[in-house]
Amino acid sequence: HSAYSSWMTGVAADYPAGFAVDFHRHARGQLLCALDGVMVVEATTGRWIVPPTTAVWLRPHVGHRILMRSAARICSVLVLPDAARALPDTDCVVHVSPLLRELISAAAALGTQVCETPRGELLAALLLQELREPAALPFHLPWPDDARMAAVCRAITDNPAQGRLAQDWAQSLAMSAKTFHRHFSKSTGMNFGQWQLQARLLGAMAAIVCGQPLMRVALDCGYESHSAFTQAFKRQFGLTPSRFLPAPPPPRA
Repeated sequence: HSAYSSWMTGVAADYPAGFAVDFHRHARGQLLCALDGVMVVEATTGRWIVPPTTAVWLRPHVGHRILMRSAARICSVLVLPDAARALPDTDCVVHVSPLLRELISAAAALGTQVCETPRGELLAALLLQELREPAALPFHLPWPDDARMAAVCRAITDNPAQGRLAQDWAQSLAMSAKTFHRHFSKSTGMNFGQWQLQARLLGAMAAIVCGQPLMRVALDCGYESHSAFTQAFKRQFGLTPSRFLPAPPPPRA
């Protein structure tokens, strides 16, 4: 039995579509992965769409909540702060390789006993090693701490296809367009147009993973053609929308 038996723990749970895990925080760093389905992670540091080929890394003590865009099986690995120091120093979405996926699944199945056997300790050490140099993916939507800008962002993510312009939002907040742009850029690190495009395309990604037809998703995002949507999506994420189509069900035996 190792002196380090509790430095990593795992948990797995199934959730229905539309379920929300209320705002909370952990003293440990957390890796969140949807083995099936799509979740949205909203943290004090940003918002991420998380399809099954990715995971969200959250540093210790970062407040967050989780929304299920579809029925989802969520696996989570929690790591003590000392071990987490070797992991990414920002909250981010990382690519989940087939190996990392199996390691996360195995750790989640072992629960609090991850490190209580030699095999479990090796598994945990390899999982940590795989996470040390991940390529952060561009699926992040920065979230403002300014309450007025956050209300604008919430309205846009709730209805990405709505066409209100920056000057419309500025008017509703009783400020000039110039002041609105300054506040928005300061609180998100992006200009309004960039942020709105990222919000729309991340919402589109979630819809595609959930099985909605590409043409319908394109129209819902305000694009008049499949090709225009595909070009914008690839320019933003480096991947075509078809890469996020759900896998077909296995053939019946």
